[in-house]
Formats: sequence, structure tokens, C-alpha cells
Amino acid sequence: MTRIRVLIADDQELVREGLAVLLAAQPDIDVVGQAADGLHAVLEVERSKPDVVLMDVRMPVVDGLEATRRIITAGHSARIIMLTTFDLDEYVYTALRYGASGFLLKESSAHTLAESVRAVARGDAMLAPSVTRRLLTEFTERPGRRTASMRNRPGALTARETEVLILIAGGLSNAEIAGELLISEQTVKSHVGRILEKLQLRDRTQAAIYAYETRLLRPD
Repeated sequence: MTRIRVLIADDQELVREGLAVLLAAQPDIDVVGQAADGLHAVLEVERSKPDVVLMDVRMPVVDGLEATRRIITAGHSARIIMLTTFDLDEYVYTALRYGASGFLLKESSAHTLAESVRAVARGDAMLAPSVTRRLLTEFTERPGRRTASMRNRPGALTARETEVLILIAGGLSNAEIAGELLISEQTVKSHVGRILEKLQLRDRTQAAIYAYETRLLRPD
């Protein structure tokens, strides 16, 4: 069994310890470090090489947003899940643009927490169901929010890859996409890999955001 290495960054010790206990109880997850602020989180990523970082949005010294930017810019492979108490936290939009792989409310259940860690570790999209539609609406409706990097991604997608991208943005799994398009799951996996490579995206979350920002799919 491949074990998932997790780093927890939150300025509240009680929250960090609680998350650590919940995750340590999982048979496939190891908590390899903790950080009380964003700067420490960046240093801990360098030291412990986690697969997934649970990153609080609001922290002292360096907040979770800036810490996420530094980690992604440095080229680390760690996937970052933003943790927040607020279901429409302004920081979350920017964090996802910086390359965060997911967004989770702190009130989420232990099961949701563990499954979210597993999902981003394997490259799947992970957004809290209660805010996904509103979140994507923000990406499409805010004037001037699309960045040059989103408008000018290199590498044109084929018609089939575009179909797959739209279904990814719709929240479908590889198995569901395979059933929808009447192709094998392995073929879907290959398409997803090529989409991410061509568009220079980190994972399915970024692919979903790209689809909405470029108007391939609309929240309604």
C-alpha cells in the first residue's frame, strides 16, 4: 500500500493536533509534519517532502495564500488543500489560481477529510460540494479575473480532449467519463494526462477552473 505523506499547517495548535489524530488513524496516511504559520509551512515542505499539505488560509508571519504561492513557484510536487472556516473566503479564489488543488471547510467530517487527502494525492479535483458552484461562478462572472496565463495556454486540444475536459469540469470521475464517451477508463486516463500536459495544469481542479474561465462550461 502506497502511504500518503501529509503536512498540516494551521496557527491553532488544537486544530493541528485534531487533524493529526484523525489522519493518523487512517491506514494509508502518515502525518509527517506540522507548522504554525505559512513560513514554517514552506520550510517544512522542503524538509519533509509531503504529498499533501493541509493549509490554513489565515495564519501569522506568512498567510496560507502566500505560502501556497511560494510552494508552487518553487516547483514542489505537494498538492495543497486550503482549509477555511468561511465557505466563500476571498483568499480561496486566489489560492486556487496559484495552484492549490482543493478547498475544504474545517467543519468537514473525518471521512471527508481523509477522502479529500486521498483525492488530491491521486490528482483528482477536490472542492467542498457546498461551495463548488458558487466558487466557479466567481471565476466566470468577475470582470477581468482571467489571467494571461489562462488565456494563452499552449497546445491546442483535440475534439475528444475537449470533451473530456468539459466532463472533468462537470465533476465526473474517469469511470463516469468512460461510460459517458463509451471508451475505456485507461483511455480516459491517457486523455486526462495529455490535457494537463498541454495546458500546463497541475491537476483536475486546475483543469476544471480552466474550463470555466475559458467558457467551455458555465456554472448554470
